[in-house]
Amino acid sequence: MAMTIIRLISGSIEITAAILMFRLGSLATAFRINALLGLTGPIVFLSASAVGLLGLAGKLSLGRLVMVLAGILLILLGVR
Repeated sequence: MAMTIIRLISGSIEITAAILMFRLGSLATAFRINALLGLTGPIVFLSASAVGLLGLAGKLSLGRLVMVLAGILLILLGVR
């Protein structure tokens, strides 16, 4: 449920930003808003992943939990 709420908030931020870009009509302002959105993406990804890992921690073996953590780390390294 927490992951869903995080994603809903993230989507609401994205839609609000798009409306602001449209309403303000300035390329420079749209670029600034887009830059701020670039910061929210990784924060949302990390927080949703952390919530998911906490939920799975009791259900997964240590080896599988390490594999999931390694997958998240590889995603973060791949987008650098």
